[in-house]
Amino acid sequence: MDISIIIPLLNEAESLPELFSWIEKVMKDNNFSYEIIAVDDGSKDDSWKVIEQAAQKNPSIKGIRFQRNYGKSAALQVAFEAAQGDVVITMDADLQDSPDEIPELYKMIKNDGFHLVSGWKKKRYDPLTKTIPTKLFNAVTRSVSGIHNLHDFNCGLKAYQKNVVKNIEVYGEMHRYIPVIAKWNGFDKITEKPVQHQERKYGKTKFGLERFIYGFLDLMSITFVSKYGKRPMHIFGTLGVLSFFFGLLILIYLTVTKLFFGVIGMTDRPIFYLGILTVIVGTQLFVAGFLGELVARNSNERNAYSIKEKVNL
Repeated sequence: MDISIIIPLLNEAESLPELFSWIEKVMKDNNFSYEIIAVDDGSKDDSWKVIEQAAQKNPSIKGIRFQRNYGKSAALQVAFEAAQGDVVITMDADLQDSPDEIPELYKMIKNDGFHLVSGWKKKRYDPLTKTIPTKLFNAVTRSVSGIHNLHDFNCGLKAYQKNVVKNIEVYGEMHRYIPVIAKWNGFDKITEKPVQHQERKYGKTKFGLERFIYGFLDLMSITFVSKYGKRPMHIFGTLGVLSFFFGLLILIYLTVTKLFFGVIGMTDRPIFYLGILTVIVGTQLFVAGFLGELVARNSNERNAYSIKEKVNL
């Protein structure tokens, strides 16, 4: 199979028929073998009914329906696991991503050898309350990740080699950092393609500023886990040793001044309590490093989602 098109969605019943029809036309015009995997992330409208009806008419349309809303990362993860195409393309369901971009994205993966191609919406039709935080988010992510050639990490329109999506894991709000996760898993042939961004035709945005807070915390988590997930003692042990010996030096200094210089009132000095505190904290950090070495980083239940229904899968 040439292409798997993954569409995570929440309450997009109005846009789905037009989107499916548009994708089908592009696939037919380019003679692609394909599948469309639509993941209903707990919609309250008729999105699932639309998916079922479309799947009856076209066996290439497949659906996964969550029991409740888990988030975009969860939707992408289960679809990544189900995808069979040589090239996997993700896109939003709100018609702001153009299926006409798919052939060029496919070519960049299949012929040019890129592991991941991220869309770049140079001209956006979003309100300032979304575009300004997005620019800040992208700047911070470029700085932390070292991927300086991407302008828009959060664009929903992306293309991947199949082995990329089969070897990464996304959860929380980490779908925003898939290029970062891919790079730290060894898939470093990453580029971007300017893509058309269209105005929202139906419904309203699911965007909320709180997602940037969660996203920033997930970025810190990805950074830590990628560097120290398999060697937690390197970070906790180092900090623990430094803290312990800093405190120990303070206590040695106080002991020498007490024994050899007759200084009194040691327990009334703030430095005395600082020395004790840093020794205790250092010991705790060192023990945390040992415990971290014993605890598996990944839980078997991390991506266990309650799926209510499937169609054509």
